[in-house]
Amino acid sequence: MNALWNSLPVPALLLNADDTIAESNSAAESFLNLSAKSLKGGLVWDKVMIDAPIEKAFARATANRSSLFVNDVDVGSGERAPLQCNIQFAPLIDESQAGGGDQMLMIFEPREMATRMTKSAQSVRAAKSAIGMAEMLAHEIKNPLAGITGAAQLLSMTLSNGDRELTDLIVEESRRIVKLLEQVEQFGNVQPPNRAPVNIHDVLDRARQSASVGFGAHMMMIEDYDPSLPPTYADGDQLLQVFLNLLKNASEAGSAGGSIRIRTFYEPSLRVQRVDGSGARLPLQVEIIDDGPGLPPDIASDVFEPFVSGKENGTGLGLALVSKLIADLGGWISVDSVPGKTVFRISLPTVPKEAEYMMTDGET
Repeated sequence: MNALWNSLPVPALLLNADDTIAESNSAAESFLNLSAKSLKGGLVWDKVMIDAPIEKAFARATANRSSLFVNDVDVGSGERAPLQCNIQFAPLIDESQAGGGDQMLMIFEPREMATRMTKSAQSVRAAKSAIGMAEMLAHEIKNPLAGITGAAQLLSMTLSNGDRELTDLIVEESRRIVKLLEQVEQFGNVQPPNRAPVNIHDVLDRARQSASVGFGAHMMMIEDYDPSLPPTYADGDQLLQVFLNLLKNASEAGSAGGSIRIRTFYEPSLRVQRVDGSGARLPLQVEIIDDGPGLPPDIASDVFEPFVSGKENGTGLGLALVSKLIADLGGWISVDSVPGKTVFRISLPTVPKEAEYMMTDGET
């Protein structure tokens, strides 16, 4: 029975009639970042921080031996940050006891991880589908565009200043289309990432320095790093592309004197269930936080979809490409946005044991 209990893929607690914790499974220990020993015997409301007044409803469910469902509440502990969850309470039926027993089962379903991982995967599939034909045509389109651009530049040499504005517009728009096609072509890259141990802070510093002297020169960059983070297992060039894209978005959202906070931290309990049924630990967290006006409400839930943009003349491919690159690296990305604060959060894996072994073996 213990093996079955601990094999449950979702965090679960067994509660006594006095609201103390009788048992916790392995998933619950990881989710709450608390040991079974520290949980056992403790009052559940002291160990599990729930951002909702559910004690009275739980008491009624316990008294009536009925189930209780609580949706979309933040759940955390003193040892981990809150995460939005659904919670299910169900009476434990024990036929060996009169009245069926008094214990209740408490099950947590982290919504943010499953929902956003699924959405990220859907975004990647949608991106590949939406640009499949465009990728095939990209080279054919770029060649005549180059000819149009060259012809317009030659023609401008013989025109007056007024007419030259029209040829300049042709050149400018042609170059914009070429950049769009280059972004489209990146989705067609099926080569696997060149993974290796990467120091996240080294890559973030490169991106920050580039942003500070370029598109983000008007913003104040704030570093909030956890120096104890272990390396991630990723493609450094792709990570740099991701961070530059997110910093560019944050810079364009902010105004002169605004700030961008770059935060890193370790979340040991963060696990995700992928669409294919496999699980993964993604403890390394990177957040890009800006104090701009926030995402338009009508696109906030679809910003990782291709061709969705809140910018005038935006292509809507930047964040879709970021989502694809992070998914290819085995990570996930999410966004939370309200007026005055937008947070893009990237979760990445650590170096797997087999890679560590290969590195050590290669060095010897």
